[in-house]
Amino acid sequence: MAAASDHGLKRIVWQRIKETIIADCRKSEVWKILILDPFTTKLLSSCCKMSDLMAEKITIVEDLYRIREPVLEMKAIYFMSPTTKCVEAFIADFKPKPKYKAAYVYFTDYCPDELFNNMKLYCAKYIRVCKEINMSFIPQEAQVFTCDSPVAFHSIYSPNSQDKKKTLETLANQLVTLCATLDEYPGIRYKNNMENAKTLAELVDNKLARHYELDDSGKKKGKTQAQLLIVERAFDPVSPILHELTYQAMAYDLIDIQNDTYKYKSKDGSEKQAQLTEDDMLWVRLRHKHIAEVSEQIPKMVKEISASKKQPDGKITISNLAQMMKKMPSFRKQMTEQTIHLQLAEDCMQHFSNNVEKLCKAEQDLAVGSDVDGLKVKDSMRTLLPVLLYQYSTHEKVRAVLLYIFSLNGTTDENLNKLIQHVKIENEREFILNWKELGVPIITTPSIFPRKTARRDRSQEQTYNLSRWTPVIKDVMEDAVENKLDTREWPHQSESPAAWNGSGAVSARQKHKTSSQDERRSGSRLIIFVIGGISYSEMRSAYEVTQAVKSCEVIIGSSHILTPTRLLNDIKVLSKGPVETFTIEERSNA
Repeated sequence: MAAASDHGLKRIVWQRIKETIIADCRKSEVWKILILDPFTTKLLSSCCKMSDLMAEKITIVEDLYRIREPVLEMKAIYFMSPTTKCVEAFIADFKPKPKYKAAYVYFTDYCPDELFNNMKLYCAKYIRVCKEINMSFIPQEAQVFTCDSPVAFHSIYSPNSQDKKKTLETLANQLVTLCATLDEYPGIRYKNNMENAKTLAELVDNKLARHYELDDSGKKKGKTQAQLLIVERAFDPVSPILHELTYQAMAYDLIDIQNDTYKYKSKDGSEKQAQLTEDDMLWVRLRHKHIAEVSEQIPKMVKEISASKKQPDGKITISNLAQMMKKMPSFRKQMTEQTIHLQLAEDCMQHFSNNVEKLCKAEQDLAVGSDVDGLKVKDSMRTLLPVLLYQYSTHEKVRAVLLYIFSLNGTTDENLNKLIQHVKIENEREFILNWKELGVPIITTPSIFPRKTARRDRSQEQTYNLSRWTPVIKDVMEDAVENKLDTREWPHQSESPAAWNGSGAVSARQKHKTSSQDERRSGSRLIIFVIGGISYSEMRSAYEVTQAVKSCEVIIGSSHILTPTRLLNDIKVLSKGPVETFTIEERSNA
């Protein structure tokens, strides 16, 4: 099994695929072809490797939409989304002539009757199996999932959107498949005064009730020890805009990393690339650490591993050589990982010392509302002004202006116009104005002072001076785990069992048998879904709270993962039609 699938959600997803698709295939000893659409390709790539599939007698993986040569002696497994496009491509493989001996069809989700009947009409005699396996989400990391739908942001928040209702329906269906895969029937709560969160909570609740009523076992499933909290991006606009100095968040903000692929030049000048995934154990160890710790730890690790290869007594014996030969592959892997992270950390620090360091103090003061010594920021404009006067890129200045506006919960029309002129974005003011579409106050009149969210007191926690901000979602996670969420702020769409205790106080007293096959925690699960994207710092919070509490596993997800650049581009095009796209000139001074 793939190393990646040893981690949380990925392990659970791969296990489920093995129990459904792979188990059916094992009944037939012949080698098979696996045919995937773009979504299922991503899904499968996230939790297994080609070698895992080969071990299960799957010899070729093909793209559903590509023209393929017929292989009449082989059976084909189709793992696909229940869409018109996928079903039409499937039918084309068997009409007028079949490309394969037989078809085993697995849908990620419920297949509408119309599509199912079309398949039956043209391909019935070739279909051996047709199942819906309830898995239409991507396990991005051990405790992070996405719906792989960046376009959902525009569909939900653009005033010109025609498909908001349909998008929320789709997200609800995907959340139901997540709960089904985890075998959870959670109580659902949503953030008050957030219409989309309320709508999505209702949709998920109704769909879950139907799903568990129609369960194969014939028994109606009761609520499990889990909670699902649904919130919108406007709940915390600061976290995805701020410069983060933890390794993963910083790398994805400052370096151009596409599809988790880091491209760099090696010492000999050749182009190299590395995947930043959970197969890289060093990445898993370092990703949530502050860049100061990462920069210190990697060189130490390189020295340690180099020293460990030297023989203490200098003698070379046959057994020593045999031991070294056995360790060579893992030694090479370790050295490769360390070289990659040495380079990536260096890249991050280069950007930091060039530009970011000076920005961070102002950003932190604006976000937190006080300086390093805990003194309240009385004049936010005084904090912002040095940023506006320095030669930062437009991108950096827009971020700082937004943090200034968020710190005041909106500014006057007159003040905003001055800021826009100062940053020279008169023709691109949508970067700032369009936040109102999310429900974030941008323009307020002096008589209106929107109430700021009360924060947990973290004054006793040890932090770096330039990393004092804590994502608001972390407060929510901790409050939920401690059963302290205010029901007026977080109304129940449906209740969890009365015994819900996220802190695991009940289960911690009981003895649980643990097995290496099942890493599931003995306590509860808290699932958080953010409409409008999640930031890397919010993902980190899920791991930190899980680590601190241990008896409650926190899983966080969204339609997609945000970087500051991606979010600003998404914000800007909200007022455009769905076809037009514009991008910010990012990091021009970096």
